[in-house]
Amino acid sequence: MLEHNDDLLRIENLSKFFSVSSGLFTRPFQLKALQDISFTVKRGETLGIVGESGCGKSTLGRCILQLLSPDEGRVLWLGEDIARLPEEQMRLRRRDLQIIFQDPLASLNPRMTVGEIIADPLRTLMPEVDAKGRRERVIKAMEAVGLLPEMINRYPHEFSGGQAQRIGIARALITEPKLIVCDEPVSALDVSVQAQIVNLLSDLKQQFGLTLVFISHNLSVVRHVSDRILVLYLGRVVELASGDDLYADPRHPYTRALLTAVPIPDPRRARQRTIDGLVGEIPSPINPPSGCTFRTRCRHAVALCADKRPPLETVDGGRLVACHRWRELAVTAAQ
Repeated sequence: MLEHNDDLLRIENLSKFFSVSSGLFTRPFQLKALQDISFTVKRGETLGIVGESGCGKSTLGRCILQLLSPDEGRVLWLGEDIARLPEEQMRLRRRDLQIIFQDPLASLNPRMTVGEIIADPLRTLMPEVDAKGRRERVIKAMEAVGLLPEMINRYPHEFSGGQAQRIGIARALITEPKLIVCDEPVSALDVSVQAQIVNLLSDLKQQFGLTLVFISHNLSVVRHVSDRILVLYLGRVVELASGDDLYADPRHPYTRALLTAVPIPDPRRARQRTIDGLVGEIPSPINPPSGCTFRTRCRHAVALCADKRPPLETVDGGRLVACHRWRELAVTAAQ
């Protein structure tokens, strides 16, 4: 159970579009990366965001941090719409909002030492901290993520992928943020190292009272770390529920298809389970299907799904589902 019920972050009707041109003399197309996204993140919780590649997960994370400006909607941080703040005021808020990137080595400057990399946010966002204070904070952050202080003068190429990601985590911690967006932080790592980094993030969350937005396509990892899970498909929210409820009883056909694709280590159980897989490829966000955007890949689609986009309904005391047929499909699954 979460100790706090207040909203740290609130996203309201957020949309993000990109202009894409196919040639010099052609009219640019509008790529609808995110459409009408709304959710909250409570203080002290971990919100997992899952979906296939290209569904808008990383774009959403960057809009939360204002690395990308949304075209519509609001990003409320402690009740303040940071999407409308001037750049200088937003710089002050960035102390509380940090990110861990997907590729650990690519996110580190090869010409800077570990100490310089970790201290860089302090020089940019907290210039009042002097050189001695920066070094003390760097050493504290390194120890928190399992790196020895003697490594402070080494360069990124001297570290393994897992160690490099620890450096990235230390850099995110250095300003003592309230929220960290973890943008697929373990997808580039070996499986054994993934477990170490996930456990480290869980420990740091408890130690420093962090709030996490954990983006991943690995549903097993997301289940391990998340209090609630948001499922994205083609830039729209299709389901949002607690981790336990989502895995025990997925309501949206897309969520059910994603979960049946997760490998089960027990061969007997794997043979017995019903596979409700996906059909075809994900459509282009430049020209999405009418009505329900998932209908072209859904085994349960009917005429209504093509005519009308399903609303995001609140069901079962806070759970959100966007599907015309979720009630009858839930009855069928129970039988």
